[in-house]
Amino acid sequence: MSEISEFETRIKAALERIGHAVVAAEEKNADSPQGGIALEEMTAEMGHLNEALEAERDTNAKLEERVRAIHERQESHVTALEADVAQLREQLAAHDAQVQKLRGVTAQLRANNAELRAANAKSVGDPLLVDAAMKAELEAINVEREAEAAELKAILSDLRPFVQPAQKEEA
Repeated sequence: MSEISEFETRIKAALERIGHAVVAAEEKNADSPQGGIALEEMTAEMGHLNEALEAERDTNAKLEERVRAIHERQESHVTALEADVAQLREQLAAHDAQVQKLRGVTAQLRANNAELRAANAKSVGDPLLVDAAMKAELEAINVEREAEAAELKAILSDLRPFVQPAQKEEA
């Protein structure tokens, strides 16, 4: 943006030069019998100024294109980061669900074990309590495996960007 300000300054300076040239030409030709402005000098100066103006317009167009390209790159980076954040949120929600499920199963396992200890203290072995405890323990193991699988999936998704370039090089 500072370059655009610089261009504006240069254009203003060129316009001031035109104004000074007009005043000087009028003063120079005021005494001449023809009067008016020296057209050849003014035409040459206008040609130079038009060339300078075209050069400034070209430079301005190039700068605008660069700014557009930078904005596009930033947008693509932002989009990629937003996708990463969404994926991380999904992983966090899945992990949280697994943790909640594991907590529930663990609480059930503790309650069943407490009942089993109470029954064993009375020397009354209750096969239903043993069965319930085994089911709760099995469910806890399954939930733990699911949590580990979700964690491994998250790790693999984090490693995927590093592994893919190496796989492309091998191919």
